[in-house]
Amino acid sequence: MSVLSRVWRARGSTAAATTTTTSLQTLIFLSRALSTSCENTGIDPKAKAGAAAALPLNNNNSKKKKEGKGEGKHVQWVFLGCPGVGKGTYASRLSNLLGVPHIATGDLVRDELASSGPLSSQLDEIVSQGKLVSDEIIINLLSKRLEAGEAKGEAGFILDGFPRTEILEGVTDIDLVINLKLREEALLAKCLGRRICSECGGNYNVACIDIKGENGNPGMYMGPLLPPPHCASKLITRSDDKEEVVRERLRIYNEKSRPVEEFYRRRGKLLEFDLPGGIPESWPKLLQALNLEDPEDKQSVAA
Repeated sequence: MSVLSRVWRARGSTAAATTTTTSLQTLIFLSRALSTSCENTGIDPKAKAGAAAALPLNNNNSKKKKEGKGEGKHVQWVFLGCPGVGKGTYASRLSNLLGVPHIATGDLVRDELASSGPLSSQLDEIVSQGKLVSDEIIINLLSKRLEAGEAKGEAGFILDGFPRTEILEGVTDIDLVINLKLREEALLAKCLGRRICSECGGNYNVACIDIKGENGNPGMYMGPLLPPPHCASKLITRSDDKEEVVRERLRIYNEKSRPVEEFYRRRGKLLEFDLPGGIPESWPKLLQALNLEDPEDKQSVAA
């Protein structure tokens, strides 16, 4: 029986998960799962990008790494980070590399908004005001998606955006939380530069970020992610990508994320990664921190 089924049966049939109280049996089960996961991964709670030792993976993952892309590693990872930091970009890349589904809770919310379902009007008001969607709503949407994936036999997942409390551990086991960090001025520029193709749904960014180094702080360059010619005339801006809304989202996120970071840090599951720049600079270093290799990168170097 899956972790998801056990937890939700222990809680009863309450889909919205309006409380974090679990039965004693469930708490014992989760405690053992957390302890086992920490022992198997050996993750350093203070792990940083660029550390001398790469993040160790378990033996099964190390074996599958040599098999190439799309082999379907059974990883259950989560990306943490401010809105606009690039969680979706790097989660999608890792999803393709590891052969596991990329589940973005932001997409789950947008799908619910577009469906005119029972939560759509409530979500529309929350999103338009730049507020964070409640854990209860996210858990409801996420649990349905994980159950559907389990029924299809999906091998693990990479979550992009998730509830801001340890309630996630009551829904499914998490092996690793990757906390992406980026300077606030760069974050703001990235959010305001985001564009979506109204036809194909592709995500792009027209911002060109060039921060000069000063006072001992290194400079940073992040080039734009421009669309192909056939999408250029169809770009639209997300309704919530306005400066005042973005600043409020960042403020709320920073306030609420600290206990989450500490929760996973204490359990040895938090990898903090400072983005050094755009994708060309950050992607290889992220793979190094995760002890992974991208076959396509090797082919590019060989060419």
